[in-house]
Amino acid sequence: MYKVLLFDGGVYRVNELYELVEDVGGFIIQKTQTHVQILVTLAIPEEERDVIEKKSQELGAKLTEIPLGGTEIAVVAPTLGRHHMPHPVCDIAEHLRRYGAITVVMGLARGKGRKSAQISAEEKALINEYDAAVFVLGNFEDCIRKEKVRLFEDIEIPVVVACGPAIDTLPNCSAVVSGVCRRVERMRRAEDIAKLEEIAEKVCKVVEERRRVIDEDPLFVHPAEVRQRIEDLPAVQKSLRPAPVVLHLDGLRVKIPYHEWKDQLASIDVYGRKLKEIAELSDSRLDGSTLIKIYSASRVESMNQLESKELLRDQASAYAKE
Repeated sequence: MYKVLLFDGGVYRVNELYELVEDVGGFIIQKTQTHVQILVTLAIPEEERDVIEKKSQELGAKLTEIPLGGTEIAVVAPTLGRHHMPHPVCDIAEHLRRYGAITVVMGLARGKGRKSAQISAEEKALINEYDAAVFVLGNFEDCIRKEKVRLFEDIEIPVVVACGPAIDTLPNCSAVVSGVCRRVERMRRAEDIAKLEEIAEKVCKVVEERRRVIDEDPLFVHPAEVRQRIEDLPAVQKSLRPAPVVLHLDGLRVKIPYHEWKDQLASIDVYGRKLKEIAELSDSRLDGSTLIKIYSASRVESMNQLESKELLRDQASAYAKE
């Protein structure tokens, strides 16, 4: 399993780090340079962490783990109006970014009120494109248990619920964090920071569990390897959107139009194979974006065996006609 780490140091001799990461079978996810300082997000095999730590100490840099690196997480509220506490929603999203996640804040179309709270099929499909979701609900236990649980009953990704009342468990969600109440101020006090840390820990736990499930049947290639090739496309290099290529646990989101660029994306070479042969490309519900889901190694092997059988069958049929 890969660990995502953040290297915080100087640019002097940083190429030695890049070479070492490549030698141990890791990947550089992102580089951010400011004058003589550089932040490098990297993914390495778990067993090679000691090697990278020694090199970081040698270079006088700080190495920290960012457990949500390479993920995109949706923070969902029934509405983004003042009735549904926009301050905690934004604070949760910001705090998850400190753990390495790319976060998106969403407000549902009809969410104000016990009976009117709804989620559409389109909204569910969009949420399912992310790696995990945090639903931030209200203060009334009866409302949450009887009505609001419908909002995430068909969500396929891991769900963490943050709410006011003390609730231990809810159906169709992986974890519940209580004590996040409606408020008109930022979560700045010590007890508020502790609650944000609790939410982050729950999200890290469910993401780690999903990583382990994926590692039982590993992806054919790591998403970071595909990203390195996609970033060479002119449309990606010219894109003004923030984070034009976003890593997911099982793929990527590329913020270029699917219908315009699907052929170029499908033909990208990845270790001698076209991207369409090792991944599923689809039009994202997020406007102007393309979703890429990488196949597992076993699925690619099965597809290869099936193609070989079909080729042999076609050859046998051709010989028979002759």
